[in-house]
Amino acid sequence: MVRVPLTGSETPFAPVSPFAAAIAHAFDVTLVVCAVLGLAVAGAIGYSLVAFRARAGAADPPQIAGHRALEVVWTVVPLAIVTGLFVMTVATMAKSDPPAERAPDLTVVAHQWWWEVRYASGAITANEIHVPVGASLLVRLESADVVHDFSVPQLTRKMDAVPGHPNHFWLRADAAGAYGGACFEFCGAQHAWMRLLVLADPLQAFDAWQAAQRAPARPPVEAAAVRGESLFRAEACGSCHAVIGRSFVGSVAPDLTHVASRTTLAAGVLDDTPDGLRAWLRDPQAVKPGSHMPSFNLSEAQVSDLASYLEGLR
Repeated sequence: MVRVPLTGSETPFAPVSPFAAAIAHAFDVTLVVCAVLGLAVAGAIGYSLVAFRARAGAADPPQIAGHRALEVVWTVVPLAIVTGLFVMTVATMAKSDPPAERAPDLTVVAHQWWWEVRYASGAITANEIHVPVGASLLVRLESADVVHDFSVPQLTRKMDAVPGHPNHFWLRADAAGAYGGACFEFCGAQHAWMRLLVLADPLQAFDAWQAAQRAPARPPVEAAAVRGESLFRAEACGSCHAVIGRSFVGSVAPDLTHVASRTTLAAGVLDDTPDGLRAWLRDPQAVKPGSHMPSFNLSEAQVSDLASYLEGLR
């Protein structure tokens, strides 16, 4: 299998939100302070090794007990450095995690191994989060099984998803684009393939996307798609997956109402293309071993019909 890479940037060194910028600034300052201290210590050790090395016939240097000025310096300077870093950290926390004083704009639920995304408006998607450029969205983060960790380094802080203990954080993108993220807490065999994309759109495009996501699925028209929906029903796919408007109400797997409008499949393993969809339906365990999607041993004709149906869910 050839993996199609996500296109979102994932560098923490190019923040595009005030929350990520505060964290990046704190990192830069801490890195510089630690580098200066490291160089100073290494320089002092190097100088001492050369200047005070043992020489043949040399007497022991004089032993001096106590040096008040030096003791004050090496006590006050480290204390000042630690205090400064502490104050900066507190200020960074205030900027990167402002208080949540309203209901969340969307809820993200971490699963093994995919992301469920539900907006307050009723829009539902998976493994992709659309946001309007320049808007701060309050996110409620939950876990359906084990501890996960949500991280999109260009946009926000890392946050653990803990079963039974929802967390909140702010998400914002000040420039349109695609921003990559992932689970940063080992959560099982496919932890490395628990990826996500945040897509920042202009407000008008975001509103159009959200309206489209709230709409029910259209009934299939083409013969292959009609057969595919019948197969979807016969194989009880709707017991795990929901397709709003088509009487499929499963809730333990990704909502497929508009699956064809997404960028990737299986949380980043495959591009959401006809070929990628067929590869996934043909043998999910070959694509993502250990995932909870079973293999139904479908014939090529059945794979083609089912893919035709799902490709129409936009």
